[in-house]
Formats: sequence, structure tokens, C-alpha cells
Amino acid sequence: MKDFLNQLHNNKIFEWSVVAVIILSALLIGARTYELPVYASTALKIADWSITVFFLLEISVRFLAAENKKTFFKDGWNVFDTLIVVISLIPIENSDMALVGRLVRVFRVLRMVSIIPELRVLINSLIKAMPQLSYVMLLMFIIFYIYAAVGSLFFEQINPVLWGDIATSMLTLFRVMTFEDWTDVMYETMTVYPLSWIFYLSFIFFTAFAFLNMVIGIVVSVLEKENARMEADAIHDDITDQNDQLDEIQKEIATLKTLIVQLQSQR
Repeated sequence: MKDFLNQLHNNKIFEWSVVAVIILSALLIGARTYELPVYASTALKIADWSITVFFLLEISVRFLAAENKKTFFKDGWNVFDTLIVVISLIPIENSDMALVGRLVRVFRVLRMVSIIPELRVLINSLIKAMPQLSYVMLLMFIIFYIYAAVGSLFFEQINPVLWGDIATSMLTLFRVMTFEDWTDVMYETMTVYPLSWIFYLSFIFFTAFAFLNMVIGIVVSVLEKENARMEADAIHDDITDQNDQLDEIQKEIATLKTLIVQLQSQR
């Protein structure tokens, strides 16, 4: 039974079936946002419970097919999938916790990440890059704070809506950094301070060009390391499998030699 479940879990058709059900679950979540007739709502409920049962069977297959049951829940993705499935089984549609149930069903779409290895690599790379990214974000916040203080000091009288306080100024600078009609903000202040373009261009250089490219560089670097680690693990697994096969062949050869010696001794 364990071998059968392991083959089923590693079967490509089964894996793509899980992906198809996750996509169907996402479509059902989108369909619930529309006004639907009674029969359609009933069909959606039946489909939703069918998907939940399918996910329960799928996580059970993964658990039973695992080599070591104790280490199954040491994987964060397995814990996430199990929590989503277990909470989805709780009948809270007509209770005060109905909103929680709907949120859990929305997060079922994230199971796509746990199923597809390439997506897991991206998420793991982003998580591992967070310590380095935190310093870049801290430096970016300092630059934001300094420029927001300067902008609030000089431009508050020009447009209090955009530069009234330091928090509002930081939101305005975020607008400038994302190039959302930032020239309108700049030209408005240039009517009073003609050289204020230096303020905006220097800020854009530090944030949009320098810091954001640093963020991209860090993520790409960690992603390359993660891919290299996965390739090394795959090579190591292949070598291990080949060694196991060689050991089996050697055992069979040794057995054949023993049989040949016994036959010769009998003659």
C-alpha cells in the first residue's frame, strides 16, 4: 500500500490533477463574488466541499507515502497545506466565523506554491533574502524620512495636501518613486522654487534607481544560490541512487558466485 501511494504521489497525472483542482478552487472563489441564482450557489457549495474532500485525500496520500511520518510536519509547506485543509473542514459558513472560512478558501490558492517546486524555490529565495533586504529597506526608510522632512519644511505652504506633515510627505515621495504623475508634483513646487527639480531627481536616483536595483540584485543572487543548491542536491540524489543500484548488482553477483561455487562443489 505504501509503495502504491508513493507511486500515486509521484505520478505526474496526479500532480497535475491537484494543480487543476487548485485552479478550479480559485475560479470558484471568483465566482462567489458575483450575484448568482440559488441553483448556482448550491452547485458552488457542492463543488467547494468536493474540492475540500479531494484536498483531504491528497494530503493523506502525501502523509502515508512519506518515508518518515515524524519529519513530515517539519516541512513548513506540509504544515501550511494541512492547516488549510483542516480549517476548510470546519463547517463555519453560517456562523460568526464565516469570514474566516472564506479567507481560508482564498488562501487555498497558495497551495499552488507548495505543489510546484519552481514556485517553492522563488518563495524560499525571497525568505532567505529578507535579512539582507532588511538593511536596504532600513537605508531606504532613512532616505525617505530625510527627504520627507525637507519636503514638508519647504513645500508645505505650496500644497498642504501633499506636504502637510512628514507622513503625508512620505506618501507623496512614494508616489514620486513609482513615477505616478510625479512631474505634476515637481512642476507645482518649481513655480516657487525653480531649483526644486534637484530635490526630486536626486530622490529618484537614490530610491528608484539605486536601492530598487540593489533589492533586485540581492533577490537574484539568492535565487541563483538556491537553484545551484537544488541542482547539487539532485546530482547527489542521482549519485546515491546509482550507488544503491551498484550495491544491489554487486550483491546479485556475489549471490551468483556463491551458487556457482556450490554447483561446482556438488559436481
